[in-house]
Amino acid sequence: MPFRPLLHAEWIKIRTLRPLVGTLCAVLPATAVCTALSAAGSGGGSDPLFSAFAGVSLGQVAAVAFGATAVTSEVRGAALRLTLCAVPDRRRWFAAKATAIALSVLAVGLVTGLVTLVLGRLLPGTAGPTWPEGLRGALGCGVYLTLMALFAAGVAAVLRSGTATLGVLVPLLLIVSFVIGDLSAGIADFLPDRAGQAVLHSGREGTPGPWTGLAVTGLWTATALLAGVRSLRRRDA
Repeated sequence: MPFRPLLHAEWIKIRTLRPLVGTLCAVLPATAVCTALSAAGSGGGSDPLFSAFAGVSLGQVAAVAFGATAVTSEVRGAALRLTLCAVPDRRRWFAAKATAIALSVLAVGLVTGLVTLVLGRLLPGTAGPTWPEGLRGALGCGVYLTLMALFAAGVAAVLRSGTATLGVLVPLLLIVSFVIGDLSAGIADFLPDRAGQAVLHSGREGTPGPWTGLAVTGLWTATALLAGVRSLRRRDA
């Protein structure tokens, strides 16, 4: 089967499943509200760029939930068997699934980045980032959220459980990353979330840099997706 019909089929699945639509739509408000609350509590902080995009720390949870649910909603029960009857090539099917996830989150992520940037510049009592720096953050926001959703999709393909996937990733993003950061910043900087969020900082000592950090997150994502493909091929052979 050509790739385009596969991608169209995956898009139909996304827009017709309410849990998927709900989690995808939650990315923007979660990010914006968290940014507003963070700015109100910190008075803007020492990093104007990250102050504007602080809400991504919460918005990424919605992106991760979307990526995980998009996969686990199909790999459970008989749905996957029906899909594989129509598309025997598991690699093509998973590639179409990942592409649909990526395009959906990228579109929402870019809008989220722009809205959050404007909000961060307009909030009273905060020194918003410059426009060039802010636009870099908005673009990075969209790419970062996309990578995290794909990372979750790969992990979900391995674990085959939305609960298990979120049970692993949410603590990693909200707790473990910060604990490791307090103990050893050098190691934490190369975790998938901390590395990718380097693009949302005006300037942070050490490595990786803004785009290098996204590349590190991209490597984590590619590894998770490859593991997911391997798991699908082995378990459903």
